[in-house]
Amino acid sequence: MPENLNLLRAFGGFFFIFWTAFNTALVDVVGSEQQIPLSVVKLWASAFGGEIKSIAAKYSGSQLLQKKYKEYEKDVAIEEIDGLQLVKKLAKNMEEMFHKKSEAVRRLVEAAEDAYLKHEFDADLQYEYFNAVLINERDEEGNYLELGKEFILVPNDHFNNLPVNISLSDVQVPTNMYNKDPAIVNGVYWSESLNKVFVDNFDRDPSLIWQYFGSAKGFFRQYPGIKWEPDENGVIAFDCRNRKWYIQAATSPKDVVILVDVSGSMKGLRLTIAKQTVSSILDTLGDDDFFNIIAYNEELHYVEPCLNGTLVQADRANKEHFREHLDKLFAKGIGMLDIALNEAFNMLNEFNHTGQGSICSQAIMLITDGAVDTYDTIFAKYNWPDRKVRIFTYLIGREAAFADNLKWMACANKGFFTQISTLADVQENVMEYLHVLSRPKVIDQEHDVVWTEAYIDSTLADDQGLVLMTTVAMPVFSKQNETRSKGILLGVVGTDVPVKELLKTIPKYKLGIHGYAFAITNNGYILTHPELRPLYEEGKKRRKPNYSSVDLSEVEWEDRDDVLRNAMVNRKTGKFSMEVKKTVDKGKRVLVMTNDYYYTDIKGTPFSLGVALSRGHGKYFFRGNVTVEEGLHDLEHPDVSLADEWSYCNTDLHPEHRQMTQLEAIKRYLTGKEPLLQCDKELIQEVLFDAVVSAPIEAYWTSLALNKSENSDKGVEVAFLGTRTGLSRINLFVGPEQLTNQDFLTAEDKENIFNADHFPLWYRRAAEQIPGSFVYSIPFSTETANKSNVVTASTAIQLLDDRKSPVVAAVGIQMKLEFFQRKFWTASRQCASLDGRCAISCDDETINCYLIDNNGFILVSEDYQQTGYFFGEVEGAVMNKLLTMGSFKRVTLYDYQAMCRTNKESSDSAHSLLDPYNAFFAAVKWIMTELVLFLVEFNLCSWWHSDLTAKAQRLKQTLEPCDTEYPAFVSERTIKETMGNIACDDCFKSFVIQQIPSSNLFMVVVDNECFCDSVPPITMAPIEIRYNESLKCERLKSQKIRRRPESCHGFHPEENARECGGVSGLSAKPSLVLLPLLLTIFSR
Repeated sequence: MPENLNLLRAFGGFFFIFWTAFNTALVDVVGSEQQIPLSVVKLWASAFGGEIKSIAAKYSGSQLLQKKYKEYEKDVAIEEIDGLQLVKKLAKNMEEMFHKKSEAVRRLVEAAEDAYLKHEFDADLQYEYFNAVLINERDEEGNYLELGKEFILVPNDHFNNLPVNISLSDVQVPTNMYNKDPAIVNGVYWSESLNKVFVDNFDRDPSLIWQYFGSAKGFFRQYPGIKWEPDENGVIAFDCRNRKWYIQAATSPKDVVILVDVSGSMKGLRLTIAKQTVSSILDTLGDDDFFNIIAYNEELHYVEPCLNGTLVQADRANKEHFREHLDKLFAKGIGMLDIALNEAFNMLNEFNHTGQGSICSQAIMLITDGAVDTYDTIFAKYNWPDRKVRIFTYLIGREAAFADNLKWMACANKGFFTQISTLADVQENVMEYLHVLSRPKVIDQEHDVVWTEAYIDSTLADDQGLVLMTTVAMPVFSKQNETRSKGILLGVVGTDVPVKELLKTIPKYKLGIHGYAFAITNNGYILTHPELRPLYEEGKKRRKPNYSSVDLSEVEWEDRDDVLRNAMVNRKTGKFSMEVKKTVDKGKRVLVMTNDYYYTDIKGTPFSLGVALSRGHGKYFFRGNVTVEEGLHDLEHPDVSLADEWSYCNTDLHPEHRQMTQLEAIKRYLTGKEPLLQCDKELIQEVLFDAVVSAPIEAYWTSLALNKSENSDKGVEVAFLGTRTGLSRINLFVGPEQLTNQDFLTAEDKENIFNADHFPLWYRRAAEQIPGSFVYSIPFSTETANKSNVVTASTAIQLLDDRKSPVVAAVGIQMKLEFFQRKFWTASRQCASLDGRCAISCDDETINCYLIDNNGFILVSEDYQQTGYFFGEVEGAVMNKLLTMGSFKRVTLYDYQAMCRTNKESSDSAHSLLDPYNAFFAAVKWIMTELVLFLVEFNLCSWWHSDLTAKAQRLKQTLEPCDTEYPAFVSERTIKETMGNIACDDCFKSFVIQQIPSSNLFMVVVDNECFCDSVPPITMAPIEIRYNESLKCERLKSQKIRRRPESCHGFHPEENARECGGVSGLSAKPSLVLLPLLLTIFSR
């Protein structure tokens, strides 16, 4: 028993020592976890929330405006918007507008064809025309240059104040063409008759801008006349025949296989010319065409091996992809053309049977320095007697030995033969095939109307640096009976239609706060969409390479199955709904909502129109009613303005109206002073209603401004309101020169004003807040670090109907950031203790206090430099815990229009086909090589012929189109407060988060004594989506649904195919013919 007792005592002593040690250790760990009292943080949040809401409500006048709309509530009729009827009506309006443009083009076609019919070609014709480059130019003696007579140019506001001549057109001739070539002089002479039609069209439709005629001979007649300036090298590279509107109007869709000879005889300059020829052919292919490129010697080499045996759409991305692969071609071996021809015919035949591609014209482009046979057995097998596949042959080099074989191949297959000896010859010779493909259309006399995808017209660049256009064009034919079978294309006429003209037909006020309209082409590419971003590097306004071929699926990416896109491409009419994640505020914030999409086709065009309406308040519209006299009186207030980009009245129809603002136009329309003005009566009635209801706020703001005791420290600088009709009122509480943010609510601040695409940012964000609460934010600057010194607060005004509560207006203020932060720090020093001693304060070094918004951005921090940063970058461990606890949620977003930095090889030689020095050097080397080739060994020739591009390489950083994935963060509305502990390396980090009442803000108090360095920061940096080779191949092969153009003119039985090209100097001395043959044999 004593032994047991001793054992028990020993165990008890040991246990006591262990327990003491354990408790000591526990106290040490717990002691490192600072408990932040939730009640104190709640007090701070309540005090700050009450103070800041009081200021925001007082200076914005939100309660007054809400009361005024409440007074009119019984007189207001609320209607649910019928999206299907709306989109059909808009499509009809656009159809009428497009029809007017196409009729103007049709009148030009008729005038041009009649003028040519009456004209007799005169090879000796002398005619002084207005050359667009030479007009108003004088020589050293002060005399006008030849073709450069005086041409009166006057700035015109309709053409963005460019100096133009609205009485006459002028003519541009490409730099590489002779101004006085008889063909050009005759064409310019007979096309002078278009001047009268240009002017008449402009009188009939003053909204027209550029009208033009692009001649098949290369000259370009443009109205109104304008001065053209060469680039820094004195060159004007523009050739109208290379433009998409010309090619689309002149030819039908086509499937093309390009065969490039890469046998040993193609070394050096020949291969360089061949690559440039391929590149020029690619330039002539459009979105309705399909192609592939095969290089051949004794074997076949698909330029893109992934696309073995198939064709791919000729969009910009695919063409650039192939261009990059062209650089990897090198010449060696023997050319086996028969294998290549067999492959090309089989591929075209099989591709045609899949139902993909153009299902119209088919062609094989052969680029070689010679053919030893005519390969008639192959043509007999695949192409005769129908000759459905045209053969176009390009003989590279000066030798004429194989010209006859290549010409025979082209003539026997309804194609064209041409010889290209120098780089300068490439473009003009490539263009010849387009005139051959246009023959069936010309013989049919089918003046198909074509519309292009959206593109940027830099001539009419506006304040934002771009004007998006679409072009309507039609071909011009020779109607002379004796040349009918030759199918002579005279050129193409066209006119440009700014995309903003389409937006003017869209009543933005009926689409709601988040609603928008958009249009796409038959290929699914965007014509207009608020998410289309054609430029990058905001300060420099550079065009993205692929801006004109952005697919609808790349902006409405939540529709993973392309249901909406495919329905619109197939010209269906219907409805589609899905949850969307729309980014705002330079892509840093996200709004999650459900959109209903309504869509239909626009008759007479390849376009389809869609309208997106957001569920909830976005589906309702209300009508108020006041007298014209009441409304006009309140529109006279100096603080009233209207959305400049909305179309209340059409001020473009008559020149005398173009200087009017929309507000002036409405006033003159209502007073009967301008009976010719066409205005939207429904919209104007609602503008009058909003003007009357919001008028009392002007006097309210004025009284605040006059009260010297109010706003003595001038913390609040601006009060503003906007209504659903685009009406705005602004009041300054400080002088204009004292404003901290000078751009706010001006045209420079596009996101914060009403424009054609969207409501102001502060309006859209307020609409998603709980009614009666304010949304606060710091504007993001475009610089890397946010340097904003203001805070914007706004709230929505709703008609208080439970079921149907449309947002009728939004009001807000902008205040100094320093003023806002001072209010926060004052509130955070309060405490509930009677003796005034606070147990904890934001001044303590043991804690860090932050004020963040519902997207996690810091508005207040003890470190001022952190203002505007994402909270996760500063407190990664705490943000990670908030995500885990559900206080915030991560939303994954995708950007398929991104630009990423990439390292590209660039040679020290900086070789370019356009560099005259390199071209000259290459030409000299080639000539010398041809002279001495038979005297030297082939290995020396190989050294001499080394490609100029194979130089020392270095890496160069460039921006390239890419796809990215990035996060956005949103707070969970139902969670008002929470606290937590984070287990770090050797301590616990505690924090408290508390919502600020009646706001989108949260106070976060974090323990500053425990460091969680092992938890990385959470950033919003985008991550490039990298595709492996297999996936890249699948993306290249995958072809989205597209709708072919309705017309096809691939062949005509009356076509005269005898004019199939030629070459000067085909006959030569036998010795000169024999030499290239011998050289070719030796080189192989």
